[in-house]
Amino acid sequence: MYKPLIPLALVVIPLFLGAFYGLATLVCSLFNLEKNFSTIFIFATIFSIIEFIRGYILGGFPWNLIAYSWIEYINSIQILSLIGTYSFNLLSITIFLLPLVFFFKLKLKIKFFSLFFVISILTINFFYGSQSIKNNEKIVDKSLKFTIKVVSPKIEINRFFQNENPEEIIIDLIRLSEPNNLENTVFIFPEGALSNIYLEDLKNYSYIFSEYFSNKHKIVLGINSKEGSNIYNSMAVIDNNLNILDKYNKNKLVPFGEFLPLENFLTKFGLKKITRGYQSFSPDNKRNLISINNINFIPLICYEIIYSGKINKKFQNFDLIVNISEDGWFGDSIGPYQHFSHSIFRSIEEGKNLIRSANNGISAFINSKGQVINQIESTKKGVIEIKSLQQTKKTFFSSYGNKIFFYFLLFYIILIFFLKKRENR
Repeated sequence: MYKPLIPLALVVIPLFLGAFYGLATLVCSLFNLEKNFSTIFIFATIFSIIEFIRGYILGGFPWNLIAYSWIEYINSIQILSLIGTYSFNLLSITIFLLPLVFFFKLKLKIKFFSLFFVISILTINFFYGSQSIKNNEKIVDKSLKFTIKVVSPKIEINRFFQNENPEEIIIDLIRLSEPNNLENTVFIFPEGALSNIYLEDLKNYSYIFSEYFSNKHKIVLGINSKEGSNIYNSMAVIDNNLNILDKYNKNKLVPFGEFLPLENFLTKFGLKKITRGYQSFSPDNKRNLISINNINFIPLICYEIIYSGKINKKFQNFDLIVNISEDGWFGDSIGPYQHFSHSIFRSIEEGKNLIRSANNGISAFINSKGQVINQIESTKKGVIEIKSLQQTKKTFFSSYGNKIFFYFLLFYIILIFFLKKRENR
């Protein structure tokens, strides 16, 4: 049913996202922009505001902000722990624009001073990040009284469109994770590994779990669940007897993948979400901490990791971020790597260790400075074992969130008025 719409999606979605850049240009055209410093700050302010709006409108599309171009420069993005991604995005746009002063009608010494200023800011930021990472290396990891096994399978994405055999997938996950009945272990399986059954159906496979898992084991897995007439994409914590110890229902759903916009209207034409089942998933609005063996973590399912400043809604203190994902929807593209890069930004912002279990994507263990301690590429399957964690404090950004971005905007607006006043003399 959706095949004829694929070319349309390849055109309409880029056009929609490109409209935000067009909007930035349109708004800038309303100003009398000249070749002076105020022009740089006006453009940077407008552009960053529209990037922020893009991250929230219609559920949010915060992919590929200018700030993510720094992903390979881990020392230079430690400032995220202080100001967050949107403020860093604003500064990045400004810095990338400042070389334009060489095309302005300014004195040569002013042009070179501007270049010196940019280089100084970048150098200071680099050394701040380097020192922050060095200080972090002095923090002694706390040994856990149990092992965390991050399981990264490669279950084909076509299982969402055909009848899978849940027993085969469960056995495959068990073989990959190699449970030891004598060892205290927490297993983390990715999102949607069992797409054909609900959490309530797992009891039908209790004979498998009781055979391979013991009372020393706990399992975190992504699975659909039902509550009344609602269907949720959930992260569940279960024991070897399949008792549900805790559960989180996804807050931010993927349009068309997990719910059909304008569902009451579009279903009349036979349209539905592209994953299994005709009914759309329901979004939840609660994200409480999950506790396992005295370790508290923030649960995030799939692309919930991409929302800067919104993962810890209650500003709670916690030990860990756990992100489970199904990245097979990206296919053989740059998508899994872009998705993974957001995880690095979130770990630095929140100053916490981050565990990522992805099917057909990159699974990893990332420390509080965004350094990848261990990872499994999207083309491979395997297990990451974790036996210790850093005990870190809340960052400045994790305490205030995106309020900091608005303080930066206020500063920029004041600066623009100041520069305009000087330029009009």
